[in-house]
Amino acid sequence: MHGYSRTFAFWFAAKQLDEFGFVVDFSSLKPLEEKLMNQFDHTFLVNADDPLLPEWQKLHDLGALDLRVMKNVGMESTSELVWQWANNLLFSRDNGRTCCWKVEASENDLNSASYEFLPEWFSLKD
Repeated sequence: MHGYSRTFAFWFAAKQLDEFGFVVDFSSLKPLEEKLMNQFDHTFLVNADDPLLPEWQKLHDLGALDLRVMKNVGMESTSELVWQWANNLLFSRDNGRTCCWKVEASENDLNSASYEFLPEWFSLKD
């Protein structure tokens, strides 16, 4: 087993700046940061279809590892998942004023992927 240090980059858009002149006030993203930390900081990631999942679960139950089961642990799926998390937070908080239109997930200098899509509910034409 080995681990990686995952990093994320986010791109945001807004229909108009907030009262302080921000697209997104980064200090307001604590809930997203906490979700990222809970999912990826010192955790053991495994695909839901991993044939050894029962063994990983036993090790988790014994406290030997902090298991996180994901649909797909690859960078492509991870960037899409994190994009969804960011947009869930922004939509619920800003009522469609802001969105995350791109997320890049990296685990090292040679392995990264991005997911880019404007959420259906976000339109600059409103």
